[in-house]
Amino acid sequence: MNQPTGLRERKKHATHRTLAAAAVRLAAAHGLDHVTVEDIAGEAGVSPRTFFNYFASKEDAVLMPYPDTEERTRRSVERFLAMPAHLSALAALVTAIRPDIELVEADREEWLARMSVIEANPALVSRVMASQADSNRALVAAIAERTGQDAEKDLFPSLLFGAVANAMQVSVRRWHAVGGEEPLTEFIDQACAVLTAGLPDPGKH
Repeated sequence: MNQPTGLRERKKHATHRTLAAAAVRLAAAHGLDHVTVEDIAGEAGVSPRTFFNYFASKEDAVLMPYPDTEERTRRSVERFLAMPAHLSALAALVTAIRPDIELVEADREEWLARMSVIEANPALVSRVMASQADSNRALVAAIAERTGQDAEKDLFPSLLFGAVANAMQVSVRRWHAVGGEEPLTEFIDQACAVLTAGLPDPGKH
């Protein structure tokens, strides 16, 4: 992940990350319902007022690990549209978003704890979906642009994105289930290989 270059932006980035990591750590240890904003701020060494400069709620602190979501989506779109023309849209999309997958691997313990908190609090799932809506739309629009489709009228862009997004979700859940003992990238590569093969019945490809 590209780091901010200015000192002020680097400090803001670091504070966001510290608060997010503290929120996940406390929620995983004590249960989200038993953690307060004051607890998270104290764990991160800042005031509750500072916390609210970064997050609207403790749930957002758990679910928003990085402050540059829009920028990372923009970079993913740029990578995707710049992929060689001989690559299928599926292969290009998986390759374009791989840096975000590798970021999860780099922050392995934090993400495993985050997944545990989400699984223990199903109401967070709808918040995850809402938080990803803008990024999802941007990637669907990019698929439409690369393939000459209309994102509003044609099914392919949304279907492809949905297939890849679900492959990612299944892979992350499996990775979490095994405690991160196997690389997340291997689960995702396996899932995308099955998609590329057209979802044949097991043992028939």
